[in-house]
Amino acid sequence: MRTARPVAEAQGARRCRTARLDWAGLLKRTFREDVLECQRCGGRRRVVAWLTHAPAVRQVLVHLKLPTDVPPLAPARGPPQPDFWQ
Repeated sequence: MRTARPVAEAQGARRCRTARLDWAGLLKRTFREDVLECQRCGGRRRVVAWLTHAPAVRQVLVHLKLPTDVPPLAPARGPPQPDFWQ
């Protein structure tokens, strides 16, 4: 007795590759700088953690002796004004 194969497999469907780049690839393509290349040794960096919990982020920043406060935002600049009165 034969078992039924999925339609896509039976028709020999090809898997489509997505045209998505990771964030490092996008930065390299945009700014021509490889953000995953170590400035000291030229080796490859790798992401070892992705922190989203605010207290954990603060703890890591304190340990690394980096600022934990958000820098103040500059006030918004008004639109350019043409010189009508000259």
